[in-house]
Amino acid sequence: MTTRLTPAQVTDQVDARHWRVLLNGLQASFRTGSFERGLELTTRIGAAAELAGHHPDIHLTYPSVHVAVSTHDVGGLTSKDVALAAAITAIADELGLAADVAVLGALEIAIDALDIPGISPFWQSVLAYVSEDVASPGDPGPILVDPAGLGPSVWFQQMDGPRPQRNRLHLDVVVPHDVAEERVEAAISAGGHLVSDRRAPAFWVLADAEGNEVCLCTWQARD
Repeated sequence: MTTRLTPAQVTDQVDARHWRVLLNGLQASFRTGSFERGLELTTRIGAAAELAGHHPDIHLTYPSVHVAVSTHDVGGLTSKDVALAAAITAIADELGLAADVAVLGALEIAIDALDIPGISPFWQSVLAYVSEDVASPGDPGPILVDPAGLGPSVWFQQMDGPRPQRNRLHLDVVVPHDVAEERVEAAISAGGHLVSDRRAPAFWVLADAEGNEVCLCTWQARD
């Protein structure tokens, strides 16, 4: 079985111009400027993936190509992802394409619940999602994911008792570790406020002017 690497190990081994660790994967976004150029990059990445026997998720749009890699059978990152990232970097360099790290991110929806088994089937049904058998370490209950790989995942956080004074549904926004503090400052400048930075840089809890909360997350301080 392929050995799973830590986010810190992967960060040290990939090209920082292009790649960032987000959740359990690596992401890069290349500025192509045209659909034709993006299709060329996508085709080249596909050929490299076939050669490696390891396949990324690719999102092709008019101005950019977004690439995400992970090793699904270990639920994280391995040397196969590092090698594929290096191959994709070489292709992008050969085509003269730059990456845009600032646009990278991942979105999750977190639902605080007293009875997770009682409510998770509702969310799975209404979203037409599938349930992953194993939640992230320390997270109780299932993680629901979009089988098409497009929508945000949904996870459940165990509550000890009713909490009517606060919202019980919040967003987790995962960002590159080196832009997190800038994003926190921008959110506060835009009218939000800091609820807690006790677990930073793993996550900051922020809220808008009406108290709706979001966790701004990175891979750091989680091992």
